[in-house]
Amino acid sequence: MKISVIVPVYNEVRTIDILLEKVRRSPVEKEIIVVDGNSEDGTKELLKKQESRPDTRVIYQTERRGRGNALKVGLRHAKGELIIFQDADLELDPNDYPALIGPIESGKADVVFGSRFLKGRPKMTFLQYWGNQVINVAVNTLYAPELKGKRLTDVETCYQIFRRDCLAGMKIRNNNFAFTVELTAKFILRGFRIAEIPISYFPRGKAEGKKIYWGDGVASLWTLVKVRLGME
Repeated sequence: MKISVIVPVYNEVRTIDILLEKVRRSPVEKEIIVVDGNSEDGTKELLKKQESRPDTRVIYQTERRGRGNALKVGLRHAKGELIIFQDADLELDPNDYPALIGPIESGKADVVFGSRFLKGRPKMTFLQYWGNQVINVAVNTLYAPELKGKRLTDVETCYQIFRRDCLAGMKIRNNNFAFTVELTAKFILRGFRIAEIPISYFPRGKAEGKKIYWGDGVASLWTLVKVRLGME
């Protein structure tokens, strides 16, 4: 099954070349779609070289519109049977792709999440860890009827893998980090079978370019409520 790897990028000059080489080495058939959110640190200059590769398409946005918007743009250009989201920060390892797509290829799942928590508590700050746990509890509580006893352990993971046709007719409104939880909630409401696979995780901090903030968690919680109430 061909995979579309969608890479949202903003100011990742230190990691983008390394990340794309790691993606290319992953032993799956793939196309790579990079969406740059008007980077200002030299990332665009590196991408100009990367786009000469036949497996890589680069889309340049003229202004920063958010991670979720970049993913939406990438989805419009994706041609693979499966979709994988891949941030450019090297926190997650593309070598996990084969394990992640396994449950879909075997027909056991429609959607797979790569969980950072199935191997135990990862190295996160206090706020990062408990922020993630609050979102997980919110999803497992608000969507308990549809989950039917299943409990998700990492709702805000970057690694959301799914068949492209799962998006048919779906409207995602969020353009920032709440995109992830909105997509998760709508997958649950549609009754798709969701599996979780443990993944490798190498966290970075704000000094290394971490871009998520506490306000993103608040927006995610509000999004979960709105989707539950049919407001999104």
